[in-house]
This record gives sequence, structure tokens and C-alpha cells, in this order.
Amino acid sequence: MKGTVLICCFLSLLILQATAEEEGEGEEIPSVLRDRSHIDETLRLATEEKAGDYAAALERLRKIYHTSIKPMEQAYKYNELRQHEISDGEITSKPMVLFLGPWSVGKSSMINYLLGMHDSPYQLYTGAEPTTSEFTVIMHGEKIRSVEGIVMAADSSRSFSPLEKFGQNFLEKLIGIEMPHKLLERVTFVDTPGIIENRKQQERGYPFNDVCQWFIDRADLIFVVFDPTKLDVGLELEMLFRQLKGRESQIRIILNKADNLATQDLMRVYGALFWSLAPLINVTEPPRVYVSSFWPYDYAPDTSRELFKREEISLLEDLNQVIENRMENKIAFIRQHGIRVRIHGLLVDRYVQTFKEKMSFFSDPELVFKEIVDDPDKFYIFKSILAKTNVSKFDLPNRDAYRDFFGINPVTNFKPLAAQCSYMGGCLLDKIEKAITNELPALLSSINSGKQPGLSSCEATGCGEKPKNRYRKN
Repeated sequence: MKGTVLICCFLSLLILQATAEEEGEGEEIPSVLRDRSHIDETLRLATEEKAGDYAAALERLRKIYHTSIKPMEQAYKYNELRQHEISDGEITSKPMVLFLGPWSVGKSSMINYLLGMHDSPYQLYTGAEPTTSEFTVIMHGEKIRSVEGIVMAADSSRSFSPLEKFGQNFLEKLIGIEMPHKLLERVTFVDTPGIIENRKQQERGYPFNDVCQWFIDRADLIFVVFDPTKLDVGLELEMLFRQLKGRESQIRIILNKADNLATQDLMRVYGALFWSLAPLINVTEPPRVYVSSFWPYDYAPDTSRELFKREEISLLEDLNQVIENRMENKIAFIRQHGIRVRIHGLLVDRYVQTFKEKMSFFSDPELVFKEIVDDPDKFYIFKSILAKTNVSKFDLPNRDAYRDFFGINPVTNFKPLAAQCSYMGGCLLDKIEKAITNELPALLSSINSGKQPGLSSCEATGCGEKPKNRYRKN
């Protein structure tokens, strides 16, 4: 009996000691806030930008897209091939910065720190456990308010209306936060649910990877955040890096919470991070890695404070570069999209022409076209495009994609390019080639030279010139 009492007393003492240690640890949480003046200085938030010139350039870009690129996009149903429809909201949207990574590595804390939302009623919730279960879009607004995902998808003026295709379960996991902030006038942040490797992604209730791909395709800068305790790579993280393939120039790796480690341990963790990510990033030049602690409290004592401060300023300069180049990036994005639409139109035209050449009075249309679409090389579909145009072979799409494309859209639904001309509207191919080779580069030059972007001479006065159809035999 005495032994039992002694054991109980001993356990009680251990519990009291553990409680005291926990309380002591709670008192050790740093309460000294870090100076944030370098954020405003590096991002130049105090300077006024020329909103009029930027708005004029956006309007000019929107006009070029609608008059020169979208008509061919609609005529040959390009969106059914790439599943990427460009809306006016996407053209006029601000640069998007996407935060990805495992759970509780500091993604939400980093956004709170950059926006100065610490200890405010609208800060993003953070904690040691998985806390973010929604895709949270932080954007500029006249007043502080939250916007439901259903409302965001229904508003055509925003760039998030295409997200409706992922279903109502996802829209319930999408939330927007609007606030009047100088940085949010120039950029939009997107916080994502943390990757949890021991949970099947099917349990999320919506296509998580597809949603991530949608945001990845539209992000101007992608921060993949890690901390020293979560460097292991599982199936879901590996899948995420597969989705990032081709976007390596936008990726920045962040090793967060670095002030929790001594210098020697930090070097080992840095090497372990590269060792874990090396098989996933198959590029000659690895992405830039930033090592610091991105939260509002002061750095831990006896750590590389100057190094962390320089790394933080370097990251802010990287972010500022994206903001400064946002118009150039928009023009480059629309031009790249126009090139893809042009290639698609040329390929569909070649399929249509080949089909008409091979058809005879006694032929079965379905069998004839099945032979063409199953073996396009036999009919020089892709090789003829390379031979007759300045299209690069590296820009040609996957040939199997056209088997699926024509499985949904019969070839008889499309007209050849020679028939896609009108007296008032001109020829689709001429207009898109003019946009790619002349109009978009000219708009880019006007931005770089500081000139006011305006209408071309033909748009201002009307050329009244009859369009030439290069495909019609004289």
C-alpha cells in the first residue's frame, strides 16, 4: 500500500514538473517583434505608380486578345484541347503568388508577416497542427471582409470563375479575404492546404491535384515552403513537383524556421533538403533557395541574424521584380497563348485538308478519318506544319491529344483556314500572326520605353483595305 502511495506521489510530482516546464516554455515564446521597415522599403510601397498607363496597356492587351486571338480560339475550339480559357478577369488580374508545401511549415505565418496582419482580427490562423484546410485568396478590397468561394466563382469580373468546374465541395473549401493594403494593390496571395502524406488525397472531397494545377498554371511566383522538421518527400509532394514541371523559373524554395537551428545543424539540413528534392527537380540550374525565419518575432539569439536578414531582403527583391514586370509577363503570357492557338489552328486545318483529299464518293468518312487520326505521320500532318511555317518542333502538341479532341469534335464541324476570312473582319490566320509578330511586341516596346500605349493606325482610322486570302488560288 505504501509503495502504491509513493508511486502516486512520484507520478504527481512528474506531472507538476512537466506542467511547470510547459508553462516555462510558453513564457519563452519571443515577444519582441521584428522591425518591418525593410519590407516597405524593398517593395517600394510608399511610391506611387502610374495607374493610368498600366490601365491603358491592359485595355490594349485585352483588345488584341479579343480581336486577334480569341476568334481563332473559338473557331477551332482550342479550349477543349487545353482546358484553359482566358477571361477578362485573368487578363486584368494582379500577379499571383502561390504558397505550397507540407503542413505547418509557416506558409500562413509568412503571409501574416508580409502583410503585417499579426495580432489583427483578420490574420490567418496558424498553429503546430494542420490548420489550413481551405484555399485562401488574399486580395485587395476597399474594406476588410471575407468572400465565400461560391461568390468568387460566380463573379465574372474576377479571375476565379473557372474554378466552378471543380464542384461545390471545392467551392466550400475556397475562401477570399479582401483588405485595403498597399501590397495587395499590386499582388494577390494564395495560401493552400498543407500536404499531409499519411492521408489519401481522395478524402479531401475534391480533386486536390487538379485544383493545385489550376493555380500553378496562373501563378507568377511559387513559394514551396519547408521547415527543418519536414524534409521527407512522400507521394503527394512528389506528385506536386510533377505538376510544377515546366514552371521551374517561377519556383522559389524556402527553408523556413531556420533560426531554430545552430549554424552547423542548419548546413546539414540545407544539404538534406537538396538531397530530398534533387530527384524531383530535373533542371540544369536548381531553383533559388531562401533560408530564414519568416514570422513577425525577432530571430532567436545566437543565430545568423545578418544572413537571415539578407536572405529575407533578397526574397522581397524577387517578389518586387515580379510586381515590376507584371505587365511584361501579361503580354508574354498572351503571346505564348496566341502561338499555341495558332499552331492548333494550323493543325486542325491540315487534318481537314487531308480528310477532304482522301475522301471519295465511295469512301466511309469515319474509316478515312480514323486512319488519319491514328497515324498522322503517314499523312505528314505534323511534318507539313514544320515545313511550311516557322513553327518550332518543340512547340508542337502531343499527337495523341488530337485523337481525343476529334473524338469529341467531328472533323466535319471545322472549316479550313481558307474559308475563315471575311471582308470586314479579315482572315483569322492573318490577324493572329499580326498580333504575335507585330502588335504584342509593339505593346511590349511601348511599356519598356515609357510611351503611352495606343491604338494602331488601322484601328484608329480604319484602313478600308480588302483582306488578302493567301490560301485561295488565283
